[in-house]
Amino acid sequence: MFDTEEISMGQLADLHPSTYRLIDIRDEISFQYGTIPGAEQIPDIIKKAKEGSLNRDLPFVLFCMHGRQSVEIAEILRQEGYDAASLSGGYAEWLKADLGKVDESKQEEVELSIRKKFHKELFSNFAKAINAYDLLKPGDRVAVCISGGKDSMLMAKLFQELKRHRKFEFELTFLVMDPGYSELNRMVIERNAKMLGVPITVFESDIFDVVDGIDKSPCYLCARMRRGHLYSKAKELGCNKIALGHHYDDVIETILMGMIYGGQVQTMMPKLHSTNFEGMELIRPMYFIREEDIMRWRDYNGLHFIQCACHFTDTCSSCRDDGVSVSMRMETKKLIAKLKEHNPYVESNIFHSVENVNLSTVIAYKKDGVVHRFTDDYDK
Repeated sequence: MFDTEEISMGQLADLHPSTYRLIDIRDEISFQYGTIPGAEQIPDIIKKAKEGSLNRDLPFVLFCMHGRQSVEIAEILRQEGYDAASLSGGYAEWLKADLGKVDESKQEEVELSIRKKFHKELFSNFAKAINAYDLLKPGDRVAVCISGGKDSMLMAKLFQELKRHRKFEFELTFLVMDPGYSELNRMVIERNAKMLGVPITVFESDIFDVVDGIDKSPCYLCARMRRGHLYSKAKELGCNKIALGHHYDDVIETILMGMIYGGQVQTMMPKLHSTNFEGMELIRPMYFIREEDIMRWRDYNGLHFIQCACHFTDTCSSCRDDGVSVSMRMETKKLIAKLKEHNPYVESNIFHSVENVNLSTVIAYKKDGVVHRFTDDYDK
């Protein structure tokens, strides 16, 4: 079917979807974050190709973020006798084409989906976290920090819905920091904000350029720097709080990663006072919202968002807002999923484990930087 190792978006559009298999070769987190409709993933595709275990009934169209890695993998498949081609420009090229399809009715549809179809999963859990942890008070001025991803954009819409209820007065600023995004990613953020009726305030920084030359823990440094820039700009704009879009799954993964990789018991707190910016506070109002529900909301509304989009990988998924590497988080996600096969309550048990700490059975704990050991008062 393919007499060339690359095909264009136009050529793909001329093919009927039933005549080929569209394969996203990016990592699993990138795939979950957003992909071309109809795409699938085949784990270990090169290994399976060399084993001859891939189905040969249909040709393969492969894509990555920019169409670089997919060219190499398509060539390997062709050498193994498979009909395969790479999608020129990759997911980025598809996003560019999608940018021109602005649906004027999308804002109304998205807001209706939050009020109706996903009210219990999204808005109710959003309000629950705000009430449970006293995240919002009358007179607050909140900088809703939008990275351009599904989580933060949903958070913006949930805050707008909350304000519509007007139980008390508070102000919102929808803050976008551009740490050095590519032109495409900047366009995606601005297009989505306009389409969804989110009036963003954009400011620029050179964070990506700064961390580009860092070899050790660039993701951690990037996350710390972004947090500092957001605090600074929010305070400059008269805000007293910044809101981040971390969700329930982020919380339980952080707890487990702390034990496995850090040798410590800690959690991602629902709110924190800033130690460097006096009078500022960080809140996480999506604390009770499940990631699978966010993805269902995204896909139901046909929305497409960006990820980190830094310079380190072609797939643009090397880090997250919390500075944790994608491989570490994916390993933790898979571990939780494996544990859930045998214990359906494993996620809630992890979540509640940091609420049920029995200090009488703990060897030692830290408070305000001071270590307290059980032997300190064992004989008293």
